[in-house]
Amino acid sequence: MTFADEVKNAVTPRAALLVIGVLGLQLLFITSYVGALHKPKPTDVPFGVVAPRQMSAQLITELKNLPGGPLAPRAVADATTAREQILNREIDGALIVDPRSTTDTLLVASGGGAAMADTLTKIITKVDRTQQRTVRSVDLAPASNQDFEGLSSFYLVVGWCVGGYLCASILAISAGTKPANRQRAAIRTGVMALYSIVGGIGGAIIIGPILGALPGSFWGLSGLGALTVFAVGMLTLALQALTGIVGIGLAVLIVVIAGNPSAGGAFPLPMLPDFWRTIGPALPPGAGTWVARSIAYFKGNAVTGPLLVLSAWAVAGTLVTLLTAMRRRPDSDNGTA
Repeated sequence: MTFADEVKNAVTPRAALLVIGVLGLQLLFITSYVGALHKPKPTDVPFGVVAPRQMSAQLITELKNLPGGPLAPRAVADATTAREQILNREIDGALIVDPRSTTDTLLVASGGGAAMADTLTKIITKVDRTQQRTVRSVDLAPASNQDFEGLSSFYLVVGWCVGGYLCASILAISAGTKPANRQRAAIRTGVMALYSIVGGIGGAIIIGPILGALPGSFWGLSGLGALTVFAVGMLTLALQALTGIVGIGLAVLIVVIAGNPSAGGAFPLPMLPDFWRTIGPALPPGAGTWVARSIAYFKGNAVTGPLLVLSAWAVAGTLVTLLTAMRRRPDSDNGTA
């Protein structure tokens, strides 16, 4: 047998295509992570300004015209309203100008991302210095001292997502790579649901009682974990049902390659390039990270939209998985699935 024949036997055309696909995923992984995170720069950060009327318009114009457009400033009625908007996650920070003093107050929330709080402090300190004024920062939702840089929420959600697609992948290839028959699809969905509940509770136990990395509702985080794991798992099963083993790679593409760097974990969304800040909220890692931080530091505020995103992935994945199985001919149920 010639060497060429040995190569053909060792690497089938199907295997060669899969290897090329893996290479593509590898290059996309590098492109996505480096592209999103190599040069974080704030752009159009929602920012409140509390100042006397005669000063407000001028200050907003000055902040709006900063080089690079880091802030999207807006007038806020008073300090109380500014605090409420930050805790409701409507704005990322606010400057309160005291005309009777040369010291202003900057409100931030490092629980939503320490990188954003630090960046806002640097920007406003520089602006105030040009006006011969100083600024003091007040952190309304400080990250736990066990939560370095406010990253624990992100890593928690990443772990849930990894568990979701790995569990689904194992279920999908346990008896072959063809779409499951009706019974197997229902059983796999049930197993995925049970695994999600256990995974959600397990993650909440580790991040809370064991490590003390995140405050907030234990059961709130457990529920979020169950929904996140189930959404990613059913997405993976659905893609596998539609495309076979390629579906597992597609799940990695959506969740890991596109989802993780755009989640607002290492750097909050307003610090990411336009493409990633646009897709992030629509993908499971981004939606999950937002909700985890809200539960931990913002009294569970502003979670409806992200929870609907996770629910939509879960429902769509479940429907596609079950409907694909139901469309198979009865005589194909005895085949490999």
